[in-house]
Amino acid sequence: MRKRFEPQIILGQLLIEETPIPKRCRDSMASLIIAIKTIYSTPEYNEQIYNILENKILCGKKKTGRPGMNLWQIFVLAQVRLCLNISYDRLHWMANSDKLLRQLMGIETDFGYADMEIGYQNILDNVTLLDDETIKQLNEVIVSFGHDVFKKKETAALRLKTDSFVVESNVHFPSDYNLLWDSARKCFDTVTTILEKHPETNGWRKLNDWRKETKSLMRSLGKSTGSGGKDKENRIKQAAKAYLQKANALAAKIENEKKDFPLIDYGDLAQHLTLEKFLDLLNRHIDLVNRRLILGETIPHQEKMFSIFEEYTEWITKGKQHPSVELGKNLAITTDQYGLIVDYHLMEQETDNQIVLDLAIRVLNKYKVDTWSFDKGFFCKENKELLTEQITKVIMPKKGKCNRAEREEETSRSFTKLRKKHSAVESNINELEHRGLGRCPDRSYPHFKRYIGLGVSAYNLRRIGHKLLEELRLSQVRKAA
Repeated sequence: MRKRFEPQIILGQLLIEETPIPKRCRDSMASLIIAIKTIYSTPEYNEQIYNILENKILCGKKKTGRPGMNLWQIFVLAQVRLCLNISYDRLHWMANSDKLLRQLMGIETDFGYADMEIGYQNILDNVTLLDDETIKQLNEVIVSFGHDVFKKKETAALRLKTDSFVVESNVHFPSDYNLLWDSARKCFDTVTTILEKHPETNGWRKLNDWRKETKSLMRSLGKSTGSGGKDKENRIKQAAKAYLQKANALAAKIENEKKDFPLIDYGDLAQHLTLEKFLDLLNRHIDLVNRRLILGETIPHQEKMFSIFEEYTEWITKGKQHPSVELGKNLAITTDQYGLIVDYHLMEQETDNQIVLDLAIRVLNKYKVDTWSFDKGFFCKENKELLTEQITKVIMPKKGKCNRAEREEETSRSFTKLRKKHSAVESNINELEHRGLGRCPDRSYPHFKRYIGLGVSAYNLRRIGHKLLEELRLSQVRKAA
């Protein structure tokens, strides 16, 4: 049975609440350590965090069995990874070698006593137990803790800023012919796995030759599309026809012979389903390549696919010169005057102005808001009218030409002042991107959403820790004086 933390202190164990704080260090880890240590030492907040983790990780499980990694260690490791923007390999090394982190986790001992080591797979399996909804609940507790640290009065209103940016997914730049190769490659890999388990299967003696020829034809087509010169269109068509001929032959061979693959256990069933999935994708991209390069059609945007692995990926064009195109998901964040992210929302095929109503309901049910600023992308007449009814000042510049009343409003002193302050949210976005939310290395949509949530919560903890370090340094200066 998992525990919240290990209440029974072992011989030589260093206490979590006695973790030393590096006061003169400007590294992000120092801010994170003091924030997490303060949460651990504050019963009001650590009780809420433990309850959230128990409801997710221990729900429906018996109170017996092996103890496993405790809830506090899972919480600490999840925040460290995104605060420092490191891989699981680096996190594994730090969990076994960094003295301060180990003491914060409650596993560090004095010299002469045996050290406890945590395996890589143990860390990976436990940190990935958290999901997006759980992390949102944790972030609410962290924001509440942050408001106490920044000494926000209960009746004080927030001054909010909302903007969106793109979190890129872990994909290569897509084209229909290299996505066709991805589909073929995964078909080859699946067949190879089946043959390794059942070497008696016939008909695939030249599997490696099929792979090499298909990849060579894909590269030839890529060179034809990327080069110039005379008769470029004819060269592209000839290369595309050869590539499609091989791809069609592969699809036909798999379709004819898949029934001969053994189906003995659940592992074989999983491979059959995987092969069916990638065979469907192979046929789909054969059709797209044929229509675009041979028939000269323009493929509608809704028919396009930007990754056969991260299928949630969107093609996002924000009108910027660099980068002109981004592949991932739009993330909208709302920050307050203390720099804390009080709300975040991952957009599902949505534009900025479509999320304002739901955003307002979520935020206004939790907080009292004095001012709220947006950029032009969020403007909609209905959005502004709704927000104006409940908020003192709404900064939402209009798209296009303004009438006289709108021009007077947008040129007023108060509007101009708050609109200039709105640019502060760009620094928050920049920090998020440098702490891991520029590009998500994790695969699959649930892991993508969890990665974003952990990035936001780790960002908030670092901001809170920075404030706590400032107060600690000031108190030392006063004592010295």
